Amino acid sequence: MQRKPHAVARSTTPAIEVHQLRKTYPGGVEAVKGIDFTVDAGEVFALLGPNGAGKSTTVGMLTTTIEPTAGSAWLGGFDVAVESLAARRISSVVFQDPVVDRAPTGRRNLELHARLWGADGAGTSELVETLGLAKLLDRPASTYSGGQRRRLEIARALVSRPQVLFLDEPAVGLDPRIRHELLDVIAGLRARGEMTILLTTHYLDEAERLADRVAIIRGGEIVALDTPTALLGSLGRELVELRVDGDASTALAPLRARDLAGDDAFAVGSTLTVPLHDRSAAAAIAAVGELGLVTTGISSRRPTLDDVYLRLTGDRLAAAA
Repeated sequence: MQRKPHAVARSTTPAIEVHQLRKTYPGGVEAVKGIDFTVDAGEVFALLGPNGAGKSTTVGMLTTTIEPTAGSAWLGGFDVAVESLAARRISSVVFQDPVVDRAPTGRRNLELHARLWGADGAGTSELVETLGLAKLLDRPASTYSGGQRRRLEIARALVSRPQVLFLDEPAVGLDPRIRHELLDVIAGLRARGEMTILLTTHYLDEAERLADRVAIIRGGEIVALDTPTALLGSLGRELVELRVDGDASTALAPLRARDLAGDDAFAVGSTLTVPLHDRSAAAAIAAVGELGLVTTGISSRRPTLDDVYLRLTGDRLAAAA
């Protein structure tokens, strides 16, 4: 899906700055391995990667709940290690696991959070309307569905009017219909352009739909960072996909020898994917046929973010329902 970046007012101070940020847990487990990125004020930035890639650990360090092993990070110019209280005041987070109190009503949850942060509650009515919570506020949160509870968590995080909002896997575990409804809510927040949002996800459609820029993270390292359009553009407008018996990587050498595949061609299992760039699909398929390769199927299609991720990591991300 192609879309134009939304227009936002940029501040001269980045909303988020990360330099050589690292986290090594006891036992020598390196969760984050010296990552660097900057997020402009008003931007929506996605960390895209599978479970265990280091996304939640990164959010934990940026929100001061996990102490970095090395490196530095700033929120709105505040060092998260040295000025942690100031960094917390300008940010809010929706964690992957639910944190709302289930016994109180939705309204009471919002009131308690506003009081905790010294917020005056101005704009709360508009907020609950935007998030579709107006008819639910006087019910105990325990009676909410999973999607309704996630929307309450987002409302709770927004009561303090944060400059930076962290959404850690906001739609994980939701059924397809509720998940798409929640994405509509987040897209609405994005369109307003009033805050910086850092989103972590392992769903490709979330990153492509919501983010201005995407950082692909694997094994604690950022392996690519650009706009969704630019990441897709790196593979050209079309690619050919060949399926063979056995290991598809054995077909790479003859294709490269005949200049039918470049360095960006990649094999995963029995499937070989070849970006075409300036060559037409018909010409490429005919040339493959002339090579005499034994294939069980061959087709052409437009590239997706999944192809970008596969080329960079060799792993396939989970597909959304």
